[in-house]
Amino acid sequence: ALLFITVYTADGFLNYVEDHCVFNSTKLDDIEYIRSYYYNKLEFTRFSSSVGKYVGYTEFGVRNAEYWNNLPGELSRMRNEKERYCLNNVGNDHEAAL
Repeated sequence: ALLFITVYTADGFLNYVEDHCVFNSTKLDDIEYIRSYYYNKLEFTRFSSSVGKYVGYTEFGVRNAEYWNNLPGELSRMRNEKERYCLNNVGNDHEAAL
């Protein structure tokens, strides 16, 4: 799986975003794009291309998910990430693994 992590720290607390692609083949239908939001190692919100929207796992995460799911164009933008971010990189990783 592909993995990209962005880390932000403030006053000793760790806030980061993780993008990754889960795949069984290089076909677009076999790829799942996931963006996870963490605070102090606890995932609070996730977007999954399989679900097609943001899901919150904490009270704060639920509020974020509701907000982002209702932003005009946000879900469309995130759904396109599977093809933009994953498809070419998965092909490269698949070839390297073989």
